[in-house]
Amino acid sequence: MKAYPLTLGALQELINHPRHMWLIRISLCFIVLMIAVYLVTDPVLQKTSYHLLADNRSWLLIPNFSDVISNIPFAIIGWLGLLFCLSNRNDTSLSWQIYFMGLILVAAGSSYYHWNPNNQTLVWDRLPMTICFMSLFVALLGEHISFQYEKIMLPASLLLGVFSVIYWQYTGDLRFYGLVQFGTLAAIPLILLLYRSKYTQRHYLIYGMVCYGLAKMMELNDSRIFELTSGLISGHTAKHLFAAAASYYIYLMLNKRQAY
Repeated sequence: MKAYPLTLGALQELINHPRHMWLIRISLCFIVLMIAVYLVTDPVLQKTSYHLLADNRSWLLIPNFSDVISNIPFAIIGWLGLLFCLSNRNDTSLSWQIYFMGLILVAAGSSYYHWNPNNQTLVWDRLPMTICFMSLFVALLGEHISFQYEKIMLPASLLLGVFSVIYWQYTGDLRFYGLVQFGTLAAIPLILLLYRSKYTQRHYLIYGMVCYGLAKMMELNDSRIFELTSGLISGHTAKHLFAAAASYYIYLMLNKRQAY
């Protein structure tokens, strides 16, 4: 992917372009909303019940076997995507490489957490997740607007994501982490709506977003799904599989797309 220098003219173009103005206005509204949330709500603490997952069965000396082993798809998709990006450097940016590296780390961090679920191990689950959210956001921002901003946006976004997890760990307050995660995900359909991509196959992003939405639904109904399937699969295990499917659709998009 060709690198472009970040110039004062590029920043002026960002500010003055009508569609960019909409993006800036909505971003400012989000910042105001985030401040308002902090002013009018109490800290959101991590409930200890979060770690009491439905399927705690062990097998082959692996505790919580299903929740641990269901992270393997993240590693497979991460390696496939990273190898694809490294062999197609002219068509994929650094942000995409970081995204797939993040998936490999998600597999390791989530497995570590599910081996022994508690707040300390949960940090290593959430840190790589923020890497994926932020690098995906910057990759799509670059492809739909301009890669001129990647040099600033990528490290700034990654630091913001990591800080949100560290902030939760040291204060116990989940609000900042939640706003960073869901704010980033909410920005993706906004980018798709306001801008046209330089590439085909954007519909795979929609499939990925649907799968991730289903993953969150599975997570919120962990015990219920475990009961409905007579112990075949829990909601949290299904969450891992749907989230991995979302990542696979992103890999398919990169693999199949063509430049306009």
